[in-house]
Amino acid sequence: MQRRRRGVDVGLILLLSQVFQVGLENIPPVTLGTLALNVFVFLKPLKPLLKVCISVDQGYHRKDWQRLLLAPVHHADDWHLYFNMVSLLWKGIKLERKLGSILFGYIIAVFSVLIGIVYMVLEFALAELLNDPSYKMNCAVGFSGVLFALKVLNNHYHPGGTSNIMGIPISSRYACWLELVAIHLCSPGTSFAGHLAGILVGLMYTMGPLKMLMKATAGDFSYFNDSAGQRDYYSGYSRHPSYPYNTPGDYDMYTGGLTEEEQFERALRNSLHDRGFSAGGHSNERRPYGFWFPPEQLSEEEVRRQRLNRFDRW
Repeated sequence: MQRRRRGVDVGLILLLSQVFQVGLENIPPVTLGTLALNVFVFLKPLKPLLKVCISVDQGYHRKDWQRLLLAPVHHADDWHLYFNMVSLLWKGIKLERKLGSILFGYIIAVFSVLIGIVYMVLEFALAELLNDPSYKMNCAVGFSGVLFALKVLNNHYHPGGTSNIMGIPISSRYACWLELVAIHLCSPGTSFAGHLAGILVGLMYTMGPLKMLMKATAGDFSYFNDSAGQRDYYSGYSRHPSYPYNTPGDYDMYTGGLTEEEQFERALRNSLHDRGFSAGGHSNERRPYGFWFPPEQLSEEEVRRQRLNRFDRW
């Protein structure tokens, strides 16, 4: 079953508007390619969401490992895609300029798979500790686990500064932890374990063994030097004097002056307000934040599974 569509995808239109305001020529290639892949898959899903979401039950017990690749690039709706891709745009421009396209692409690929594995480990641990098998059925999609990991990397490579999370000023070093809790409290349907998995993978890279393991399996160790990204960056992009987004403040030119966290709050409010819809003459009943499939189109077994499955948004 495919994603239910409700008219115009406003979030997608806003995303494309921001991309063109930045300028395609000003977006590094890996960031642009990753963004384009997510938009393409949103418009043309490779499989129904039920077939791509990652969970302990589907990924580990049923050995459907392809979900590790498919889950990060599928999104529940246009607002889910909008926030994730705007966040990717901001983080990608900064990190890809710092690290270089080859290393940044390597990080995106490894993080996308590894976060799904860590997510399953966390859900399995919760199921065992709380003696609640429903955690093994929690099924998640979306790119925000990777974005939480990139936030950790961004704070590592660009230290200092403060972030404003729902009106609370906090050091950027700890912002991801407060944002993890804030998102879960504001929208319980989001995946706490998926976001936490992203933070843990980011810390494994910046403070743990992951960077060394990736370095050991890479063909060119020089890409893991912090200065390599600036030296090897493609086409002199990071040195081009006409590039209009060389400082974090210039991001205001295409975000209306909103910080990343303020953009999230606005997107979240819009997404929550957009949950109610009518279909087949039914009233505009508010649906839970997450996926919802009409029971009349599901078999009895699928209805039973739906009660256990909670589709989480990364």
